[in-house]
Amino acid sequence: MDLIDRISRQFEDSAQTKLAAVEWMAAPIAQAVELMTGSLINNGKILACGNGGSAADAQHFAAELVNRFEMERPPLAAVALTTDSSTLTSIANDYDYTQVFSKQVRALGQPGDVLLAISTSGNSPNVIDAIHAAHEREMHVVALTGKGGGQMGELLGPGDVHLCVPADRTARIQEVHLLTLHCLCDGIDCLLLGVEE
Repeated sequence: MDLIDRISRQFEDSAQTKLAAVEWMAAPIAQAVELMTGSLINNGKILACGNGGSAADAQHFAAELVNRFEMERPPLAAVALTTDSSTLTSIANDYDYTQVFSKQVRALGQPGDVLLAISTSGNSPNVIDAIHAAHEREMHVVALTGKGGGQMGELLGPGDVHLCVPADRTARIQEVHLLTLHCLCDGIDCLLLGVEE
């Protein structure tokens, strides 16, 4: 096996997937930026959730907003629902793992807040349950998916935004998800700070 060749193909495949996604995703990403910024300006917050690599993405996104992305600015209200081990394990133990995010959304979410729901397949039961909870709380949803959007894509309403990566391979979807999160952070900062370029 030629590892250098294999690694080179991974880089090329990732780059091609990202380039192919631009036309499909740029407009909905801009919509999501405007939705999230509007919520933050109106004293709302962004709750983020996902499993596995998507949990890491939820935490990464929340950290970029609470601390900073690339520009200096005041901290922004964002919470990753994936980080409180006592809350997660008590809900999973006393009720069901499907409810680990939805119970937190019902406790913390307010009308006008935004749920960032991340799932590469669009079929994660606990993320789907969180979307139902967000709609009950009159929150907007930004769904970050791939593989056609799965069940999550079918749950979104007119005030929600679907960011669906046009790919089927999980690793490639996750790589576009990370780029998408950075686009969201950059766009939010630009709108809040009035950056023109």
